[in-house]
Amino acid sequence: MWFKHLHLYRLHDAPELDAATLEEALAEQAARPLGGQDPRRLGWTFPGGRADTSRLHELQGQRLLSALRQERLLPASVVKEEVEERAAEVEAREGRKLRRQEKITLKEQVVEELLPRAFVRSQKIDLWWDTRRRLIGVNASSRTRAEELLDLLRETLGSLKVTPLATQVMPMRAMTQWLTDPASRPADLVVGDQVELKAKGDDGVLRARQVDLDSDEIQQLLESGRQASKLAVEIEGRLSFVLHDDLALKSLRFGDALIDEANASDDGDDALLRLDTDFVLMAQALGENTERLIAWLGGEAGTASDTQAP
Repeated sequence: MWFKHLHLYRLHDAPELDAATLEEALAEQAARPLGGQDPRRLGWTFPGGRADTSRLHELQGQRLLSALRQERLLPASVVKEEVEERAAEVEAREGRKLRRQEKITLKEQVVEELLPRAFVRSQKIDLWWDTRRRLIGVNASSRTRAEELLDLLRETLGSLKVTPLATQVMPMRAMTQWLTDPASRPADLVVGDQVELKAKGDDGVLRARQVDLDSDEIQQLLESGRQASKLAVEIEGRLSFVLHDDLALKSLRFGDALIDEANASDDGDDALLRLDTDFVLMAQALGENTERLIAWLGGEAGTASDTQAP
């Protein structure tokens, strides 16, 4: 259940809900099978899978929620081909060209007929809620998916005020500085071997993998005015990830010591106990290292009342 990606949000005026009340609210927005005409649906599911009986796992102030996103796959090319075939039949039969509005109506009919037969793709999206730090992190590959999950949480709770986590120093500026001046790097930060450099003009984006980021070639690109929009970094022995310019953390990898600690726990082959153990260890690591990252970037943007954890 270890997260692979992380989109971070600051939680403001968090509703104080006990576990039982929150569990009941999640059940009201539970995942259900797609109806025949539903193109997509998002609802809460069990983090531990079929063996689980709770949609909320809460331990030591850390909450784990999971949503199931279902979407029918109806390729645009299939719809277009069917519409063109039907339009040609009508035009041949009636001896005239169909008007634009008629083709639109025909397309709507095709989609309505084909949708119930389309394949369904299911995706599980996990959410970490640190009630002490007032942080929410979504394990999603894109911010769009993360925002969808937050919308579901808002609907579930009635209201939810969250904003993307922001820092005093923009990530792009900090990443560029770390590459340009190695002495500026925090003591426990290790630069990896992956970078994306953006040009200020129209020279596009340069991506490099498995390269020495302290090489003369990279330095020359930086001197030409390029800035780092993505950078692989490691917090020594704890966590590695690719930091994006919107503060997203992608390709997360947890330190060997943490994984060994999780594997050494005595769960008696209980899958749900293992889930809870892994989640607590992961949540602690994410919380501590998020604080470290915020400090690297000059502290959190916003007022003291918004940024100070209780």
